[in-house]
Amino acid sequence: MSHLFTNLTQALKENEKRLIVFPEGTDERILSATSKLAEKEILTPILIGDESEVLAKAKAFNVNIEKCKIINPLNYEKMNEMIDSFLEIRQGKTTKEEAVEMLKTESYFGTMLVSMNEADGLVSGAVNSTSDTVRPALQIIKTRPGIKKTSGVFVMVRGEERYIFGDCAINIAPTSDDLAEIAVESHKTAKVFGIEPKIAMLSFSTKGSAQSEETERVVEAISKAKEINDNLIIDGEFQFDTAFVPSVAAKKAPESEIQGDATVFVFPSLEAGNIGYKLAERLGEFEAVGPILQGLNKPVNDLSRGCNSEDVYKLALVTAAQAK
Repeated sequence: MSHLFTNLTQALKENEKRLIVFPEGTDERILSATSKLAEKEILTPILIGDESEVLAKAKAFNVNIEKCKIINPLNYEKMNEMIDSFLEIRQGKTTKEEAVEMLKTESYFGTMLVSMNEADGLVSGAVNSTSDTVRPALQIIKTRPGIKKTSGVFVMVRGEERYIFGDCAINIAPTSDDLAEIAVESHKTAKVFGIEPKIAMLSFSTKGSAQSEETERVVEAISKAKEINDNLIIDGEFQFDTAFVPSVAAKKAPESEIQGDATVFVFPSLEAGNIGYKLAERLGEFEAVGPILQGLNKPVNDLSRGCNSEDVYKLALVTAAQAK
């Protein structure tokens, strides 16, 4: 395991254990990862589901979940309190009857545990779609004051190399305001993981080598990001090689404070970000941890349905670190 996760593990062990919710409590990958997390006393997993079914699955998969908590939405002792809290959050958008049915589902129930401070964060998506994870988070947890949209980034890890790639998961066609917000939030995320943020705003152009509506949107985003936080190290628009290769930066952007040493890469669209991180993962042999959702009041993170137990384990560490 890389130093990134070794350091996260050590930091989490030195603080009060966080309670992290796993709505997909009968999935083999979830059970395998949460068993290890609980056994190592890094955090306390909360598995959602029928207790007998969860225990039977754990036995079948030969994993020990004695140190995990199991909560069944159908006999939760604080359900009336949860329903009232949910209705208050929804402000008339949901009837009581609808709330009762929605809170029987693992995703909504698990997200409400986080909202009610019964847990510190949530990890889902091994079985459910991204929308099944993100929709309850946006309806219940919501974005922090001043944040208009959530965004999804990956921590890309290869040996001791660590980078942030975003947005790779949520916003299809971000505006200049969206890109600025993604940059500012990615700066914060980088700090959580001990990455010194130097933000490259990516495009197919470097410093006006091509001009279009797309490149102008990126340039506008840089000035807007600096209005939000004038301490950012941020520049662009950059082609990727200018942001990453010092010799190319010296030729194409000699006046920039980023000289091929960017650590945070903000892509101009979701298609570019999604393709970019998968290329780095499959061809560059980087490990992609995420997507990590940014801008929410409390940490909720989404797994890929193609994940393995190690992915679950690491994203749980990330989620607990965000809560800390």
